[in-house]
Amino acid sequence: MTTTIDIERWINATASGDRAAFLALYDATNAKLFGVCLRVLRDRAEAEEVLQDVFLKIWRNSGLYQANGFSPMTWLITVARNGAIDRLRARKSRGEMVDLVAELPDHGPTPEAAAIASSDNAQMQMCLGQLEPDRADAVRGAYLDGMSYQELAERYTVPLNTMRTWLRRSLLKLKECLTE
Repeated sequence: MTTTIDIERWINATASGDRAAFLALYDATNAKLFGVCLRVLRDRAEAEEVLQDVFLKIWRNSGLYQANGFSPMTWLITVARNGAIDRLRARKSRGEMVDLVAELPDHGPTPEAAAIASSDNAQMQMCLGQLEPDRADAVRGAYLDGMSYQELAERYTVPLNTMRTWLRRSLLKLKECLTE
């Protein structure tokens, strides 16, 4: 098991150009530092590139590390985090996203599809209006708002199985209304 003392020793040996110590440091810390980069960048390939840069910085700057009572992992994580943030800033300053947005195709509905969707929505609202108000609200809660059956049962103070029955019967009524 790798200890803080091991990591500190490897950093100090790396400052002297010890490649074996650098390899041991890499083996012991690369997964954690990759996770830091990935969390900041949210892109695996880019995080891998930044991790390479981070270890180059560690190789070059390991002599700047000072054991000051903090964990050596704090220093390594700071180097990784700063490298990832620098990449993120560079990405934004290049304006990649602005250029890409102009080239994206519009996947929105065509005017015809929008008209059909509007008609379908109106019919659905009409059919929901034919249900008892608490049943219609329960259907909206379950299928539009993402509420669980248990949450709905608690909201309407009915047993869970009663809520399931309400929703099943309401869906059958909606299906019947929509096929008319």
